[in-house]
Amino acid sequence: MNKRASEPALRIGVLHGPNLNRLGEREPELYGRASLPEIDLMVSEAAADLGADTLSFQSNREGELVDWIQGTTSSVDGWVVNAGAYTHTSVALRDALTGSGLPFVEIHLTNVHAREPFRRRSLLADVAIGVISGFGSSSYLLGLHALVEHLRPSR
Repeated sequence: MNKRASEPALRIGVLHGPNLNRLGEREPELYGRASLPEIDLMVSEAAADLGADTLSFQSNREGELVDWIQGTTSSVDGWVVNAGAYTHTSVALRDALTGSGLPFVEIHLTNVHAREPFRRRSLLADVAIGVISGFGSSSYLLGLHALVEHLRPSR
């Protein structure tokens, strides 16, 4: 899908939680070999094809993620969120995302339902427009496509 001439470019915030800065190095058999910069480039290129721009941010610190959401809300139309371990623990991240008033897609590289029981509980899923899990780095692309379709439905 290419950007329609009459539609303004969407801006998508891409949020990466703790330990995702180590992608490509950390447990590649589980999380894949793509690094975070490679994933960000892949998402940015896919977004451009969809008539969108991306702003990406990663932090291992919950408060920095919350601050970024709060500081970026007026600059984006929605979020693609891989909150990592904070998916299962962070009320603050949930509150920041819902407080932004913007739609978001929760994504995971692995199939969290095929892993440890604690990973099956998400504090974000019930307020997300959808959850994509288990497709490796393609989860980001699937989430991006879903969010763009949500923001710019077919006519």
